[in-house]
Amino acid sequence: MTGTELIAHILKLEGIDMVTCFPSNALIESVAKEGIRPVMFRHERGAIMAADGFSRVNDRKKFGVALMQHAAGAENSVGAIAQAFSDNVPILVLPGGHPIEQKYVRPNFSAVDNYKNIVKSAETIYTTTQISDIMRRAFHALKNGPPGPVVVEMSIDICEKEVPSSATSYHSPVPSSTVPSLNNIKEAVKLILNAKNPMIWAGAGVLSSGGCNELKELAELIEIPVFTTMEGKSAIDERHQLALGAGSGATTWPAHKWINESDLVLAIGTSLSKNNYTQEMPRGKTVIHNTISSHDVNKDTPSELALLGDSKLTMATLIDEIKGEIGEKGRKTNISKKIAKEKDKWTREWMPILTSEEKPLNTYRVIHEINNTINREKSIVTHDAGAPRDSIVPFFTATTPHSYIGWGKTTHLGFGIPLSIGAKLASPENFCLNLMGDGAFGMSGTDVETAGRISAPITTVLLNNKGMATYPGGFPTAREHYGISHMVGNYAMIAEGMGAKGITVEHPSELQPALKNAMQYNDNGDSVLIDVHSNMESKKSRF
Repeated sequence: MTGTELIAHILKLEGIDMVTCFPSNALIESVAKEGIRPVMFRHERGAIMAADGFSRVNDRKKFGVALMQHAAGAENSVGAIAQAFSDNVPILVLPGGHPIEQKYVRPNFSAVDNYKNIVKSAETIYTTTQISDIMRRAFHALKNGPPGPVVVEMSIDICEKEVPSSATSYHSPVPSSTVPSLNNIKEAVKLILNAKNPMIWAGAGVLSSGGCNELKELAELIEIPVFTTMEGKSAIDERHQLALGAGSGATTWPAHKWINESDLVLAIGTSLSKNNYTQEMPRGKTVIHNTISSHDVNKDTPSELALLGDSKLTMATLIDEIKGEIGEKGRKTNISKKIAKEKDKWTREWMPILTSEEKPLNTYRVIHEINNTINREKSIVTHDAGAPRDSIVPFFTATTPHSYIGWGKTTHLGFGIPLSIGAKLASPENFCLNLMGDGAFGMSGTDVETAGRISAPITTVLLNNKGMATYPGGFPTAREHYGISHMVGNYAMIAEGMGAKGITVEHPSELQPALKNAMQYNDNGDSVLIDVHSNMESKKSRF
């Protein structure tokens, strides 16, 4: 058994039944011989981003694995790995590596050395006898502790050698979880019950821990409003009377109001990172911070108390302690009526633009039609970077866990298409739709062909506004004299040329039928691109 064959065998033992890839990497042939399906994308970046989407939907029960060649393949992969790192997504990346004697000869690219700031862990295979140990450590890192990308660099000269029989055994690591101390739980409950206007700030850790039922039970037990981060969107049904909505840089009015007026924030499964794509926590609040990573505590946001541990188990322990304090029935307040009043006020303000009949189509009319046409309980929706993100996050109604995938502590244009393909591979029974702009299409549009070829049909709704809507007023001189940010294309025709179904929408009345047709096409195995002639709407739900 060669080193490459041993790695393939270990992947099989770990339950991996599919890998994404871009040739060439000897592991592609070896996994195929093990009965693991290799899925080829049009670019290394797409392969890794699809692995990312696959992992997000599977909540650490299964992992996306991506393969690529050494040198250029490993170099092309940096952006996609950085995206997974920023959103704390566990994926296994297996690039080829230069022969050991050439590893540090300029200009040869070392994945381990160059990836070190954008991965959870990275190791190079230097000898065949260490392969089993390295792969065990890699899967331990995937299954345990703070999630993130894990890299094993496969030195091509080493991995093609025979592995001694004494070094081929493999021990699969098991996942383990931690819970905050009982003293910290008791202190947290005391602070929560004594707060006058508390709220929950729920992140992606609620989803990845499988804690959505606990989040709902905790909120209902003490009638506390729930805001979700962009990455945590769908952790609670946004039709729930205690749901405030989700936020990127934009958010709902109720979320903004409670974020600013609350006196205590119970942050669950979130890093509380600060950047342009998050809501900012005002100073002066009592913050209880649950996270799986100690590095997140007091990083950007001061906290009164840290609850280090698994979000699902932490919430279950909080629920038990609260019931012990106030009884099984919990407490009742009038908070849901207050939330409903603020939701209604915000919705009424936005309804004219959400139902606008203008041509080209208003971005929010597009979102409104998606929201009201698809079966949200059987769909997975995501955005792309820029204007589509900040437009859809507040207004699309997520209903079940992962019915929406929010992403973006760093914002790689074009992520939406491969992410949707990865989600479809993970959950083939769901309708998978991504909303993107024409700028993003240029980064990953050719993977529309991939979706059809690999039988993972998705629908892309493309806002064709002939420019970059995120920067409508930016660089006026460069735009006027040199055409910066202007772009044109018949994207429906391009999709047709790539083997997908292309649909052009020029009037608001055409969009709902287009979406219904897309769902039918997807059911029949065809990917779809809906080319919506849209305006460059600049209004966002910011306060």
